Amino acid sequence: DILVDGKVCDCDVVVTCQVGDPVPLQVKLTNWSKHSVGPFALTMMPYQDYQNGVHNYELQDAITFLGSNTFHIDTVKPTKDSVYFGALLFLYTGDFYLNIKFHEDNCSRELPLSWLCLPSVHIRATEPVA
Repeated sequence: DILVDGKVCDCDVVVTCQVGDPVPLQVKLTNWSKHSVGPFALTMMPYQDYQNGVHNYELQDAITFLGSNTFHIDTVKPTKDSVYFGALLFLYTGDFYLNIKFHEDNCSRELPLSWLCLPSVHIRATEPVA
């Protein structure tokens, strides 16, 4: 489950926020298997989609994380969940996306994409209301 600014997100919803206001993020990983899973690293990567096949991940002048964009998860027991909190601060207006991935924390080989990659979250940063 992904919450942006307290609202549940899915891939069909555009979340609107204002430039200069911190946007709280919450990602909850629920283990529905019969076995404990982990260790993992949860990584959140913002990008812009230029709609021509190019994704720009070089956004350090447009977006900043309040806190870390990577969280380490030791183990999640069966039927339990692990919740991670963070926040984004948008410095410019525009349409941005957040790529959220869980990957193995103990080696460089990533887990199958169909298992632990979440759909991108679409966030639109607008001018502050005066």
